Amino acid sequence: MLRPLLFLSALIGLAGAELVNGSSVVNISDCPITFYGKQYEELYEFETLVNGSTIDTFNFTSGNGTEISDGGDISGCRHSGVVHKPGTNASEPDICYFQTCNDTAVLGITQCGPLDYCQDNTICILNPICTVTGPAVIDFYGDLNTVPDRCAYTLLSGSTVSGLTVVGYFRERRRRDVSFLDSVTLQLDGEEDVHLEQGGTVKLGNTTQTINGSTVLSNGVEVSEDQTGVTAVKTIGSNTVSVFFDGNTAQILLTGPPGEDPNLGGLCADSSTSLSDERLPGDNDCEVLYNDTADSSINCTTMTEHCNLLNDTVFTSCHNRISPASYIDACIDTLCKYSAVDGLDCQFLDAYARHCSLQINDTVDSWRSKAGCSSPQPFCQGRICSDHEFCAETIGGEIGCFCRAIFAFPYKSNDTIGDPTVCEENSASLTLVGCLLEERGINYTTLHLNDQNCTGQMDEVDHMVTFSFNSSDPCGTEVTSNNSLLIYMNTITALNSSSDNITRQDRVDIDFSCYYTQPDVNNMTFRIKETPVIEQFTSGTWNYTLTMKAYTDARHTEAVDSNTEVQLNQKIWVVLETDGLDDGLVALVTDSCWVTNQAETLRYNLIKDGCAKSDDETVDVVGNGEGLSNYFSFNMFKFTRSSGDVDLHCKLHLCATLNQTCTPDCGGATRRRRSATLKYEDEAPAFITMAWTN
Repeated sequence: MLRPLLFLSALIGLAGAELVNGSSVVNISDCPITFYGKQYEELYEFETLVNGSTIDTFNFTSGNGTEISDGGDISGCRHSGVVHKPGTNASEPDICYFQTCNDTAVLGITQCGPLDYCQDNTICILNPICTVTGPAVIDFYGDLNTVPDRCAYTLLSGSTVSGLTVVGYFRERRRRDVSFLDSVTLQLDGEEDVHLEQGGTVKLGNTTQTINGSTVLSNGVEVSEDQTGVTAVKTIGSNTVSVFFDGNTAQILLTGPPGEDPNLGGLCADSSTSLSDERLPGDNDCEVLYNDTADSSINCTTMTEHCNLLNDTVFTSCHNRISPASYIDACIDTLCKYSAVDGLDCQFLDAYARHCSLQINDTVDSWRSKAGCSSPQPFCQGRICSDHEFCAETIGGEIGCFCRAIFAFPYKSNDTIGDPTVCEENSASLTLVGCLLEERGINYTTLHLNDQNCTGQMDEVDHMVTFSFNSSDPCGTEVTSNNSLLIYMNTITALNSSSDNITRQDRVDIDFSCYYTQPDVNNMTFRIKETPVIEQFTSGTWNYTLTMKAYTDARHTEAVDSNTEVQLNQKIWVVLETDGLDDGLVALVTDSCWVTNQAETLRYNLIKDGCAKSDDETVDVVGNGEGLSNYFSFNMFKFTRSSGDVDLHCKLHLCATLNQTCTPDCGGATRRRRSATLKYEDEAPAFITMAWTN
């Protein structure tokens, strides 16, 4: 009974099989057997038992299930428990995996490296992406690390990108205990550094560059600018490093030929590395950690739901290649500590979507409407802030320079907006902090001393605003004596350039002298009371509920209640909506909204004939006559010649939508409706009112 030894390896994996030693040797030199490229002329005889029974015959099959009939050569390649005949191959092109078994039964495997991308399902290319946004660093492998301080860190280095080091600088904004990526620098051996800074600013060394479309700098870095941000590209040998920065988010793309794991360093190569190993030497104050009071206005549950939109089906094409887990974790960790202002709630979603478009060339935009995020806009381009400032959106919806939290902390702790008065002989000067004025919605150009011709001078570097007077140019200074002391007294106040007896700027009244400390700005705030307003109305044959609610954010998630403080010039959104109507039959039309003082002696129109007040750019009406709800927004104001409660009134009616359009025509100067038939004569038109008080 012939039991060849060369069957041994095949039998080892056979369930219930055992080999019983034999002593017979069979000479097969007249008919040798080739096995894994070697020729055998002798066989040793064994007895084979399977589950206690002797077997005489073995049938072998290849990896594709066909029986091996070649009795002269029973060799082959094995991989993952599968046998492949010599001269055959197997492949999984969707992941660029190829396996060959050559004529001498040597197994060969080709697949993409750990940072390679399978392009067009056949070609491996080096294509990893690192995302740095807010305090989060999501490395080439998709792992997350968080920067806790305000230091500079190496993001990318190593022999693969020899001669180039990419550095990220982190700074605080509105809170001292949350850092944000503030700028990115490409350091080049023997060449001037390239700095990508806020406002789309590009510097070569200390010189600001003018970028027109695409520009190649003297050190070989190609810089381009579009409406989304700035991109710097540097080619090193066969590899290319591309660094994109939009003022909030940096994405570093490394492309080149495929290969083994490249020799790279920095947080982008391994975010789990010790932060101290990648921190650049410098000011040790950057390592100081703060712990500010938690922001009670943040609803972490709501923020978590918002961040989890990255798991939504709109991102399915991205999920197949890029896990959203690290982006979700970074989003939740940041938004549960830092208020969702300055577009921060959209920042992490936008970064993931851009990563997707870079990696798999798939642009996903449908998520924006679901998340309430607008298309990418230039971040503060053209607005240059000082070192102690950052660019952000003001309460009036404009772009301005705000104070960084550490710089502003001493001023805010002492409830002041400037430095002490400086006295020199018969003169005095007072310096106010420009970014603190910006935060309060105060335009420094409207400020003046008692003499309106004496205005403040802003330093172009640090944005501090200085007011001064002296004995030869008193600027309306009042000079008095007290116990043999000369007291030079003046007041900083604001021009009232508003019309219609309203103002959207806090009252500014700052007295200063050489011998008395200045009082703080009299900052008037307002509280909305008795909102939401819910009343029942009967209109014709329809019974419905009409609700008026006020919000402080465009997504209508932060409702105003009796404890909400609303600043002058802060944008407010007022939502008017109904319940109990059929949107296929009627639409809600807001005819007019106006504001009066308590005595109703003063009136200011916001909406007239269904259209926003034409000479007030802060008023915006959305969705009027298009459905069962609409809303409008305006910047908060008060009457200059009145105090006490201020009432907001709105007149609305229902419009039958059958065979007609209910949307007011606000395109022409007369702001008429499209047709006289568009107005539905409501038997009981609705009036609804809310009030605010100071």
